[in-house]
Amino acid sequence: MFETTFPQLIGLCTGTLLLTSALMVWRHSMLASIRLLAVQGFALAALVAVIGVQKGEVEVILVAVLVLLVKGLGLPWVLAHESKATTRTDEAPRLNPTASLLTVALLTILAYVVSSRVLARDTSISAHAAPIGLAMVLIGFLLLVTRRQARSQLIGFLVLDNGIATVAFLTSGGVPLVLELGISLDVLLVVMILYVFAGRMHNKFGNTDIDQLRKLHD
Repeated sequence: MFETTFPQLIGLCTGTLLLTSALMVWRHSMLASIRLLAVQGFALAALVAVIGVQKGEVEVILVAVLVLLVKGLGLPWVLAHESKATTRTDEAPRLNPTASLLTVALLTILAYVVSSRVLARDTSISAHAAPIGLAMVLIGFLLLVTRRQARSQLIGFLVLDNGIATVAFLTSGGVPLVLELGISLDVLLVVMILYVFAGRMHNKFGNTDIDQLRKLHD
């Protein structure tokens, strides 16, 4: 029974991951991006759980729980802790919404073209969904390049990290629990440091616009 629903579940999880990534590019509200990041964390945890159940490996299911706690709950909570900061809107991205969504479509096509050549010999269902992870990595870079606010760029960093994790889970069938724990804690620590740093930048200079801070440096 599960073997017949496995492809649909993989497609549902990866589709949610790609959709939330695209919506983060389209939406400029920090609060909306954090909510989408939480949904993305839940979708990634569900993806890992589906892979763990299909392989019958308890350790992979435990990794799914860890992903849920860190990426679905922990990181979004850290980002949303200061409600005043999260309600602000990134009003001046470097690309307008139409150009951003068109770029997302082109990056997704590029991810499929590259992945089809790299994973041509792997005919598994998970490998066929791996281009979604690569597309998320490219979208994460897009957010880093097009966002002006430091906090918004942090969202791009987390999307990039989720994309790398998605590729790893889909191509390797999961990573050891200890390794995932170490990576998750490192990411959580980096996010907390960067978020505190962005908060101090806002308190000192009144905003976290990278372009304006670069002018101060010049």
